[in-house]
Amino acid sequence: MAKNILICDDAAFMRMMIKDILTKNGYNVAGEAENGQKAVEKYKEVSPDLVLMDITMPEMDGIQALKEIKKLDAGAQVIMCSAMGQQAMVIESIQAGAKDFIVKPFQADRVIEAVKKVVG
Repeated sequence: MAKNILICDDAAFMRMMIKDILTKNGYNVAGEAENGQKAVEKYKEVSPDLVLMDITMPEMDGIQALKEIKKLDAGAQVIMCSAMGQQAMVIESIQAGAKDFIVKPFQADRVIEAVKKVVG
């Protein structure tokens, strides 16, 4: 069965790019969110197998959204994405429960490798 993935990024072209990579590799995009607040709402709605979450977003950033999703579902699988290779943010994400971290611009094989590692 195809894994359902929720994509959260404030940039529409980034969501489109990720969606393209995932669907070409047999994954199902269960939903999209353009900020952390919407990501949390969408998570409740679609209960995805995995969330690909951008860190820097308006309204609620990815780390805050990750913490909220983990409160709802301790077993939530989240991979963080960010253009900034900021060590502190990577560490904070992992401490908050993220399973992996992908740096933008995305390499399709790196995205798939991370997804496979987390949800198979």
